[in-house]
Amino acid sequence: MRRAVCPGSFDPITNGHLDIIARASRLYDEVYVAVMINKSKKGLFEIEERIELIREVTSDYANVRVEAFHGLLVDFCKQRDIPAIVKGLRAVSDFDYELQMAQMNNGLTGVETLFVPTNPTYSFLSSSLVKEVAAWGGDVSHLVPAEVLEALNKRLAKD
Repeated sequence: MRRAVCPGSFDPITNGHLDIIARASRLYDEVYVAVMINKSKKGLFEIEERIELIREVTSDYANVRVEAFHGLLVDFCKQRDIPAIVKGLRAVSDFDYELQMAQMNNGLTGVETLFVPTNPTYSFLSSSLVKEVAAWGGDVSHLVPAEVLEALNKRLAKD
């Protein structure tokens, strides 16, 4: 079985993330979406909320699994026999950072990283940007799935 992982914080998942996950799901038999737990950062959504949102918006992809992880991504891969990491690249600046990570991960355990160029429609998109625009009342409906937009609006209405 060909397995890959799409890692990230997904706070929240965007249409850009979803595009990369969908494309990976066509290339691999099983795709794990690994939601990174970083206890030193307070996200807008709790890990469990992120996982639930991702499961909702990827429910059409029968081969996608969603799990949380903390620690080294290569350990997550080793525990699940995953030989490949799939990462979307928006710009050259992403490549500079991601190449270092890919080389480190390969050096640690031999796991390979595949870079997928982001759909140009989403080349500027990040979770941070979505949160900032939404917090100021901007329309992000074209940047996130409907379920995420609803959760985002509810969360920001509380703050």
